[in-house]
Amino acid sequence: QVQLVESGGGLVRAGGSLRLSCATSGRTFSTYTMAWFRQAPGKEREFVAGIAWNDGSTNHADSVKGRFTISRDNAKNTLYLQMNNLQPEDTAVYYCAASPLRFAPVPAQAGDWPYWGRGTQVTVSS
Repeated sequence: QVQLVESGGGLVRAGGSLRLSCATSGRTFSTYTMAWFRQAPGKEREFVAGIAWNDGSTNHADSVKGRFTISRDNAKNTLYLQMNNLQPEDTAVYYCAASPLRFAPVPAQAGDWPYWGRGTQVTVSS
């Protein structure tokens, strides 16, 4: 089992940037498929971006393409989400997710991910 702890959230003005981090426990991080999801009040949890375990291939939701970038540092057991040009509609709790299954492509359904962090709040003011 892997434990996930997100950090880096906060309050930012529209057009600003944040970088989220997800620190993981264990020595098997490099073999896990990883993803970021977000959930706004009153809405379902939605896929933001995912990254494969092996070749680092990524996919991003259309709503964040060109603004957000997912990456991983296997030496540091850490997942990142660089968020640029943030907009008020990006306001949500952002969650890190992990799976030992070697998906290809990375699934966008929350139900496919067995491990979750507690989330970090991102608030974007207009």
